[in-house]
Amino acid sequence: MRYMFFYDETEHSRKINYQTVISSNYYDNFITAIVGWSSEEDANISEKYLAFEEKYDYRKKNGELKSQTMKAKDFTLGFASLNKHTIEFYEDLISLFDSRIIVYFSVFSKIEYVINQLFVDYHNSMIVDVDYMKYSIIKAINVYRPQKVIEAIYKDPYTFVKELRLFLEEQISKNQASIPLKERESKAFEDILFLLEDVELPKSLEWIYFPSFDGFKKLLIEMNINDYKLLIDREGVASNTLNSAMLVGLENVTEEDSRNYVGIRMADMLAGLISKLMQSLKVSLNGDYKDGKIEKTLLDSGWFVLSERQLDLYKKLYKVICENNDYWYKTYAGIYADNLVSFIALLQYMNHFKNVDEIRKGKLEMQPEYYNAYVCESLQERYRIMRNKLPLDPLPDDGKDFFCNQRGAKVYKDIDKQPMLPLYEGQNKYYVWSVGFAKNGVPLVTISDNDKLICYRLPNEYKEWAMATVGLANRGENYFPEEVLFSLIDGRYYVDIL
Repeated sequence: MRYMFFYDETEHSRKINYQTVISSNYYDNFITAIVGWSSEEDANISEKYLAFEEKYDYRKKNGELKSQTMKAKDFTLGFASLNKHTIEFYEDLISLFDSRIIVYFSVFSKIEYVINQLFVDYHNSMIVDVDYMKYSIIKAINVYRPQKVIEAIYKDPYTFVKELRLFLEEQISKNQASIPLKERESKAFEDILFLLEDVELPKSLEWIYFPSFDGFKKLLIEMNINDYKLLIDREGVASNTLNSAMLVGLENVTEEDSRNYVGIRMADMLAGLISKLMQSLKVSLNGDYKDGKIEKTLLDSGWFVLSERQLDLYKKLYKVICENNDYWYKTYAGIYADNLVSFIALLQYMNHFKNVDEIRKGKLEMQPEYYNAYVCESLQERYRIMRNKLPLDPLPDDGKDFFCNQRGAKVYKDIDKQPMLPLYEGQNKYYVWSVGFAKNGVPLVTISDNDKLICYRLPNEYKEWAMATVGLANRGENYFPEEVLFSLIDGRYYVDIL
């Protein structure tokens, strides 16, 4: 079966320089979207979208309905800001993305690209977690916006290390008044100061597109799609986007005029919607850290003053982003993905409400606190995965309901089918060959049983232990194969590697 895919992006800076970063409308995330479907569905999907465009003909500019029609003021409080006139437009738009349409989008920090170039010669080791170091720098620059550091990056890279050192030292000093709230941040900054000895200076700071296409290539592998065509919105003479797609190994890629292809316009609208909602969320959660004060930043409670239509719109977008075509590489991000995590968490949080009455019964004024706790939990999970360097391999969609892990044990794609490790009251000794995770974070263990390797699920109580062992293995300390004692005593779970 042949597939057709269409690419567009938003928040694109053709050239990253100091003026770009300090401009009032600067947004750090570069967002790309790719939509696609089987060629046999093309006529029907195109017909539906053309009808949508005809209905909203008055929104067109220069003959095209583009994402520029979406206004930031419409999302000041998320979907709660949409009035009865604008909400219908977004209801109609989101309803177009049904289960036939494959959706992929990526979110990358522009500052991250710069930091990656500056630290190109730094690599992870058993002693140094360079990814976490980069994450800490990117987050600090995005949160605190240290002017001298930003100026150094773009105006005088040779002074960057000096300015970064001064900023980190100053921030560590300010954090002394906020221990333990800023204890982890200070420790990260101290580690960075210890490692900052030299830096690779970039030759240029022009944006590259490889990461977003790298994620899409992984999605194609995961979906076992080999027969496809990718159409990219034509950007001009340089064709940087097209060249990047081909350099990562994508085939049958061409640049086309969006006026001639519904799919490119759909990708533009999807990227625009995601971007507008993410920007509004970031603005609402931005604190003022210039004076070094530590204050919790919560969403305005107005975000949760929703009508049934507005809540239903969140649910519809949740279905498109989180449920339809649920593949691991449906979304792709860099090291710094806090904004993406907050966005996904917002959709998940809104989706869990049955109706608006349930929101009100949960005390409207407390909803920002509840959402904040949910986001923090999601960020903590992302942080654990990043620190432990859990390798993720795409699984081909080969029609089978299972695959074999590296030890040769059967692992079901529907993890609910995976048997649970038999644990009885008292001590349970097993010979463990490996520990890992399913894609939804369920801990797994592969053991030998009568000379046969079997993969079992572990109770969630062992998740922290599993994450720690995976992290150690990726730093060069692999304890397995080895005998492991799993103990269940009075409802409490214990584990010892013998």
